[in-house]
Amino acid sequence: QVQLVESGGGLVQPGGSLRLSCVASGSIFSSNAMGWYRQAPGKERELVAGITRAGSTNYADSVKGRFTISRDNAKNTVYLQMNSLKPEDTAVYYCNLWPPFAYWGQGTQVTVSS
Repeated sequence: QVQLVESGGGLVQPGGSLRLSCVASGSIFSSNAMGWYRQAPGKERELVAGITRAGSTNYADSVKGRFTISRDNAKNTVYLQMNSLKPEDTAVYYCNLWPPFAYWGQGTQVTVSS
């Protein structure tokens, strides 16, 4: 059974930080690149950051220098460290394969507001 379980979201002030975590089924995590995606109200879902099995990374221009994606293969977990958060980062954040497949978890809400 495929499982993607995101956590770590919340309400944070502009300039603050959050660390998101995603635990994935071992069968899909160990052999695939993973990505973090987000969807803001009224907008399409977009790739925020991706990481290959070997650790190579890619970031959306809007988050470069502020967000860091990492993975712990022993724990089947991918992380997204988000620093210097801005109101425009407000969205539901999801993890998935990179590129994604059809199944999506419940996501975790990130709200950046004063």
